[in-house]
Amino acid sequence: MAPPSSANPPGRLRRDAQRNRDLLLAAARDMFSRHGLDVPLDQIAKEAGVGNATLYRHFPTREALIGEVFADAGGGLAAAGEEALADADAWSGLERYFGRIFELVAADRGINDLVTQAIPTIPGMIEISRGHATTVGALIARAQEQGTMRRDVVTMDLLFLLGPLCRALPAATELRPDLWRRYLALLLDGFRAQATHPLPVPPIGEEHLDRMFADLWEAEQPEPS
Repeated sequence: MAPPSSANPPGRLRRDAQRNRDLLLAAARDMFSRHGLDVPLDQIAKEAGVGNATLYRHFPTREALIGEVFADAGGGLAAAGEEALADADAWSGLERYFGRIFELVAADRGINDLVTQAIPTIPGMIEISRGHATTVGALIARAQEQGTMRRDVVTMDLLFLLGPLCRALPAATELRPDLWRRYLALLLDGFRAQATHPLPVPPIGEEHLDRMFADLWEAEQPEPS
């Protein structure tokens, strides 16, 4: 077998491939943040200074690229949940957890899409969604035990209402960066135990919420050319 050409030694090729991968991830992270997850992939390749073939060699699908860009999102969300659950005041922990989420989705359109659309084909997304739902359920249970949250609220109630509100936050942020604080406070006040009235119908199940967000993602995808 002939030795590798000195013009393209294996180490150099590996370094070039890693450099291209890093450039693509940095460009994707920036463009997802500014424009959302449906930004054209050829624009990401152009921003990274590489060809489309290079992009698809590293990331065969949009979902693979998104999954890599946000690979640490689940860990950050879990850490925020642990901090909230450690708060002796359950309601304060609930406010802190959702405050952190709102702060992120208001400033970053990519994270907003990730949180509000729960795209099932993104690697790790199902686990992130389940972990988030588990945290919300635990926060609700603690607040109900302490008597600060109404007893008839379930996890899906909060997730159902927070999703559409989070979706509107980037537009609100353009008007005023901290406007999300007002609407989060108004929403959470509706879950307080004081002066409640019976709810007229039962909540939806987790499978209905997942399907709703998946349909939203599919509906927003551009038609193939």
